[in-house]
Amino acid sequence: MARHESDREDLLREATALVRRIELRFADLTESIVVGFRRDGAASFFFGFDPVFQFRATGELRRAFRDGLLIKADSGRLVALRRSRTEHESLLLSRELPPDETQALLDDLCDRLNHLHRALVASGYEVIGQAPSDEPLVEAVLAEVQRLLGQPIVIADSPRVQS
Repeated sequence: MARHESDREDLLREATALVRRIELRFADLTESIVVGFRRDGAASFFFGFDPVFQFRATGELRRAFRDGLLIKADSGRLVALRRSRTEHESLLLSRELPPDETQALLDDLCDRLNHLHRALVASGYEVIGQAPSDEPLVEAVLAEVQRLLGQPIVIADSPRVQS
């Protein structure tokens, strides 16, 4: 994910799999938030560089990037992946998140979505950029956040966009 402002600009400009995307700045946050939607409506939320949460169109959490770890859905559970490099090889190490870590991630996600919801309802944001430029994306983001918060977050069976 974007480590520098120019990287975020690249995300907004080049994340073409997210056919609708918007970057929002909030007075009480240091990092901007980018929200994007795939063609099928699947949403991704980029809270600065870290964390990132990606969903299916059905609202199931399929992937996350948090605390430097790629986290993927696997049979309704979350699995953290970490790359380990040696002089001769690069290994991808995985471990299933225990229930307490899974709950902490879901709690953090819900806290962030609630904060985003409150700021959007109060019009406490600035649009930094969006693509396409002529769509009501703030309204789409608000509707998606309300949908996600209106039910418990379900972990997908796989990290794929579609089941």
